[in-house]
Amino acid sequence: MGFRTLRQCVETLREEGQLIEIDCPINPHLEIAEIQRRLFRSGGPALLFRSVLGTQHPVLINLYGTQKRVERLFSDTLDRVRRLVELKIDPAAAIQRPLRYWRSPLDAISMVPRQVRKGRVLDRNIPLASLPGVTGWPGDGGPFITLPAVYSEHPDAPSLKNSNLGMYRVQLRGNRYEENTEVGLHYQIHRGIGVHHAAAIAKGEPLKVSIFIGGTPSMAVSAMMPLPEGLSELAFAGALAGHRIPMIHRKGRPSIYADADFVIEGTITPDLTKPEGPFGDHLGYYARQHDFPVMRIDNVWQREDAIWPVTVVGRPPQEDTLFGWLVHEITGPIIPTVLPGISSIHAVDAAGVHPLLLAVGSERYLPWKNSSRPAELLTQASAILGQGQLSLAKYLFIANQSDDPNIKAGDIQSFFNHVLRRVDWRRDCHFHTETTIDTLDYTGKGFNNGSKLVVAARGQPVRELPTEIPQDIRLPSGFSKPTVCMPGVLVITGPLIQPRPSLETPDEKAIWGTMGQQAQWTKDIERFTRLIHQTDDIMKWPLIVVTDDSAFSAAHLENFLWVTFTRSNPATDVHGIGETTHQKHWGCTGPLVIDARLKPHHAPPVEEDPTVVTKVDSLCSKGGPLAGIIE
Repeated sequence: MGFRTLRQCVETLREEGQLIEIDCPINPHLEIAEIQRRLFRSGGPALLFRSVLGTQHPVLINLYGTQKRVERLFSDTLDRVRRLVELKIDPAAAIQRPLRYWRSPLDAISMVPRQVRKGRVLDRNIPLASLPGVTGWPGDGGPFITLPAVYSEHPDAPSLKNSNLGMYRVQLRGNRYEENTEVGLHYQIHRGIGVHHAAAIAKGEPLKVSIFIGGTPSMAVSAMMPLPEGLSELAFAGALAGHRIPMIHRKGRPSIYADADFVIEGTITPDLTKPEGPFGDHLGYYARQHDFPVMRIDNVWQREDAIWPVTVVGRPPQEDTLFGWLVHEITGPIIPTVLPGISSIHAVDAAGVHPLLLAVGSERYLPWKNSSRPAELLTQASAILGQGQLSLAKYLFIANQSDDPNIKAGDIQSFFNHVLRRVDWRRDCHFHTETTIDTLDYTGKGFNNGSKLVVAARGQPVRELPTEIPQDIRLPSGFSKPTVCMPGVLVITGPLIQPRPSLETPDEKAIWGTMGQQAQWTKDIERFTRLIHQTDDIMKWPLIVVTDDSAFSAAHLENFLWVTFTRSNPATDVHGIGETTHQKHWGCTGPLVIDARLKPHHAPPVEEDPTVVTKVDSLCSKGGPLAGIIE
């Protein structure tokens, strides 16, 4: 019936050869993170470090590091959850196929949390400073908890029913946090805890919060799962764990997860914020330092055999990529019921998830007319951008299912080929300006402030995609090294923009003040689109991307996706050859041009510390404690 505790999970994986214990001393500052990244890239086992400097607690990494291991963690329950999802889509299926769904009512019982009076997590009360201080990147503002399940209850009606469980960033120490009494809590917009925090502020009360670390692996998954409103994360965690989640009820405080390895209890004071970050995040850049709420600590609890689970985020793919796969496995079938007409959506992990969405919709308006003009696709695109975390997307490409019944949003190369063969840039670009984007995305003109571009393409192909660099290509001065990335996509090295992104501008005015210099890099692209020799061959390319290094950007698809969509803001960085504006609609007659160079207001990319890389090389070399474990 699934794993109830993290210790039980660790012991099972060790017996099955999917986990190795390491006894040699390991530094939690950068070393553990460097090892984790290598483990994930090589498809290695989970590791349990028993001797971590500065703490007595063992540290677990790479638990979710392979698809095989994720499937093993939920081998007893994943198929049952899928069947519950199927019944959500079609309740009549229970009558039509009773043998398939005979145990679904029993599984549904596991979705009801159970209240208990005590739990092992209350074995010991410990100081906050005793927790492992794992730091992932050299520029991070301090150690962070990277697999927290942050729990809160609505101040107007506190209860398990009115609770929220989310995976938010928790900075353990550093900056101006008071040692042992404060941590930073960074939650993004469109998160459930924000509703609770707003209600507490309205009442003039502090918000009581608990942070759960460890326990059944389903709690971490549930905390990051984009669940629809009305479906409790605790309920989902119970279904995925195969048992009712035990919550310790205590008067005057939010309930505590009884099977957690650690629980940090505290309150968020309405008016108290402090600088949080920087932090190397899932886009592959540093989230800069900004003011975020402070959680004042009341208690830190741990069970006697507690294990501290850790992951590392950074340029994808990383371990959290497997979370994305699991989300799609579970929620993919329900998409058409939430978004009518949409058959599939793919949040592109290589592009940092939020910057790029691909979707397959259906054109049902005026079906008797043989039209190539997107109609219902635009309605469906608006519906997608109105759904929770999907609303943070910057670029949304949407295609018509009936144009190719085999098209799938998850087949990225084929999807782009399909769209680029059909798109008409004079008509098919639809901008949303002065809107919200991901908190962690610095390509816009302010915090959470940017733009979106919907590209909707339908109909028969209007071009064949070129695959060879035109022989007569002539580029304006400063532009060089044209490189083919994929059919129809040409990547060109553009003039380097100075100054380069830096972490040494912590205040928002300093960060986005460089936007006043935008004219100089915009003029580069305007000069490019005006002066490029517009031969028939160059005009056949539907998409041109200007980057700092075309060889790197075109080396493989993952590089292209990461550079193009994490380093551009549609309203300011999308241009075109033969630009036109008609009735406030922007388009172009020639190739679309995206300026994906690093600008001064962007956040700098994360990079490893060379000294730590060398140290871990030695640990992995012959005779080292990690020899043969990491390829």
